[in-house]
Amino acid sequence: MLAAICAGALAAALAAGPGAARDVVLRADARFAPPTAFVPSDAVTYDQDLVPAGSSIEVVQRTTYGGATVVTLRVSGLPSGRAYGAHVHQKACGADPAAAGGHYQHTPGTGPEYVTPRNEVWLDFTTGKEGSGVGVATHAWTFRPGEAASVVIHDEPGSKGARVGCFTVPFAWTDAS
Repeated sequence: MLAAICAGALAAALAAGPGAARDVVLRADARFAPPTAFVPSDAVTYDQDLVPAGSSIEVVQRTTYGGATVVTLRVSGLPSGRAYGAHVHQKACGADPAAAGGHYQHTPGTGPEYVTPRNEVWLDFTTGKEGSGVGVATHAWTFRPGEAASVVIHDEPGSKGARVGCFTVPFAWTDAS
């Protein structure tokens, strides 16, 4: 079934031909593991009390040809009733939480006026009784090629907080020119 879905999507993309307008849909998921895990994961936990090994993450990006982007984050297996911050970051995850770099910004800048949900992709969420949570961000713009590479989970919502988990995501973009 999955092979048929992938084959159908590939056939539709090829049939559209070069230069044809295309929407982008990306879905990536993983289970968190510590950076020292024998079997590495694209999802890294830096604090197993807040992001337990084996908990899961899914990120879906939908970008229209015109440039509107919706990013949806889903997590499960985290402590219940807890608020987290989550943002798209510039670089891939690594053993060091700082490896993911700073927040992706539509208009790059260092002042506080640049650190906003309108200029960045904020996916803050609160887990329910079962330890699951969802964060959604919608923007009228798309990512620049190669400048968005991960989602970092922080220990508190908003623009600050310690990095407690990271998921490397192959974000996509469209060429709307």
